[in-house]
Amino acid sequence: MSDFQPSAKPVRLFFFWSGIIATLAYRIIIFLNFYSPFWVKVSWYVGTVGFILYFWHRAETQKKRAELVEKYNLVKVIDESNCMDDEQRGVLHYLIQTTKTSKARFNSLFIFWLSVFALIAGIFIDIF
Repeated sequence: MSDFQPSAKPVRLFFFWSGIIATLAYRIIIFLNFYSPFWVKVSWYVGTVGFILYFWHRAETQKKRAELVEKYNLVKVIDESNCMDDEQRGVLHYLIQTTKTSKARFNSLFIFWLSVFALIAGIFIDIF
């Protein structure tokens, strides 16, 4: 597969649903606190693993996009293009430039690593 082909739809759906399920799992903890400590723990683990999967995927996707913008010099290509009007060029320049310079991947990596450390800590606390 070339470096600019999207992942297969089932792969993208897997990561999408990982994020949705993780978010729901964290949000229902407040209600599970009234029901059962066991289900709080299950929900927390599901949410944490889901966030690890989702935010790893987001960070990788954002990194890949930024690298493609750089590799193919897309900012310069857009700026020098004559096949669109100035407004279209401006919009594309904005989209491409912000893909390259966005710090979102660092946010995703931060959440990914915090989730990994939380998972390790949770397992350690539950075992010992």
